Amino acid sequence: MLDLRLVRENPTVITHQLSRRGFQLDITALQRDAQRQRNLHEQRTSLQTEGNLIGKAVGKLIQTGQDPNSSEIKNLREQGNLIKQKVSKLEEEEKILSMQLKNELLKLPNLPSSKCPEGKDETCNQEIRVWGITRKEDGLKEHWEIADYLGLIDIERSVKIAQSRFVTLIDQGAKLERALINFMLDLHTQKGYKEILPPVLVNTTSLTSSGQLPKFAEESFKCAADDLWLTPTAEVPVTSMHREEIIPKEKLPLKYVAYSPCFRREAGSYGRDTRGLIRLHQFNKVELYWFINPEESENAHEQITADAEAVLKELELPYRVVDICTGDLGFSAQRTFDLEVWLPGAKTYREISSCSICGDFQARRASIRTKAGKNTLLLHTLNGSGLAVGRTMAALLENGQQSDGSVRLPTALIPYFGKSVLTPN
Repeated sequence: MLDLRLVRENPTVITHQLSRRGFQLDITALQRDAQRQRNLHEQRTSLQTEGNLIGKAVGKLIQTGQDPNSSEIKNLREQGNLIKQKVSKLEEEEKILSMQLKNELLKLPNLPSSKCPEGKDETCNQEIRVWGITRKEDGLKEHWEIADYLGLIDIERSVKIAQSRFVTLIDQGAKLERALINFMLDLHTQKGYKEILPPVLVNTTSLTSSGQLPKFAEESFKCAADDLWLTPTAEVPVTSMHREEIIPKEKLPLKYVAYSPCFRREAGSYGRDTRGLIRLHQFNKVELYWFINPEESENAHEQITADAEAVLKELELPYRVVDICTGDLGFSAQRTFDLEVWLPGAKTYREISSCSICGDFQARRASIRTKAGKNTLLLHTLNGSGLAVGRTMAALLENGQQSDGSVRLPTALIPYFGKSVLTPN
C-alpha cells in the first residue's frame, strides 16, 4: 500500500510513477480527502488536549478544597462534556474517511523502481543474462507429448474428477513431482532458509496484506461458507506470519522457504497453454520469502534471484534472466527479475520464477515493522519462486528427452528420484 503522507504532500510523484506503469490516476480527490483526514486528526487531538487540561484544572480546584458543585467547576465540566461530544463526532468522521482512503489506496499498485526498464508491455522487458546451452534440433517433442508417452499424467480422468486445467500425476510423474519438491526444499534450507509448511486456506486479511486483494479477487477461489480462500501462492500466508508484529532488528533478515499447493482461476487466459503443465488451476510451488531492513533490500533482490537460479543450474536447465519493464510489472512489485527456462520442444523460453522486491508496500498493508533506535519503521519484503514445480517438470522432460523416447534426469535429482532415466512402464 502506498504511503498516505506521500498522497498529501507529493501527489505528483505518485501520478508520475504510476503513469510509468500505464496506470492513469486523477489524484485530486484522493489528495483532498487525505488532507481533510489530517485536518480532522489535528482538530481531534487539539480538542483532546484542551479536554485534558480542563480535567486537570477541575482536579486541582477540588484538591484546593473548592466545592465540586461550585459554579466554576460546573462550568468547566460542561465545557469538558461539550469537547467530548465534539471529539466523538470528529473520531467518527475520521474513522469513516480513513477507511475510505484505505480502500482507495488498496486499489493502487506499487511504485516502480527507478531502475526498472521503461516499457508498456512484455515486449519491452530486457534480457540481463543467459545460462546454459539451448537445444534447438528438429523433431523435439513438447512436454505434454512426452508425459503422455511415459504415462506420467492423466488429463481425461482429472476432468472427470474436477474440470479442465487440472492434472493427476501417475506413478513416475507423481514420484518426480515429490522428488523435485524435496530437492528444492533441501537446496534452499542448505542456503540458510527456514522451511515452513503454511496453511493452504487463507483469510481475506492475509490476501489483502500481500496485495492479492482487492485486485485479484476474480483470479482466486473462495470458500462459500467461510472467510477463507485457497491460496494462490505461499507468498500470501508467509507475509501474514508476521502481520502486525515488530521484528527485532537483530533477527533480520528472516528468510523462509515454503512449499504449498497453489490455486488460480487463470481468468482471461482461456485458449492459452491448454495442454500440459504450464497453466493449471492447481499447481505446486516452492516459494522464497525475505523480511529485511530497507537499506539491505536491493542486495537481497540479487541474492534471492541467485538462489532461484541455483535450482535451474543444479537441474542443468538452460534459462535467462529478464528485467521486467514498468508496464509488465506485478501489482505489489517495485522491480522484478523473471527467470525463463528454455523449452526446446516448444522452442521458447517460459517464465518459471519471478523474483520481486516489494519495498514497504506489503509491510505497510500488513503492519510489519522493526525498531530503529526508539522509532519503528516498516520492513521491506522480497519473494521469488524457487521454483514452480510443474513448469520445472515440463522443462526437465523437454530438455532431457532422448531419441528412444526416454528422458535423462540431471545428476542432482537422481538421489531423490532413485534412477537416472524415465522410461515407459
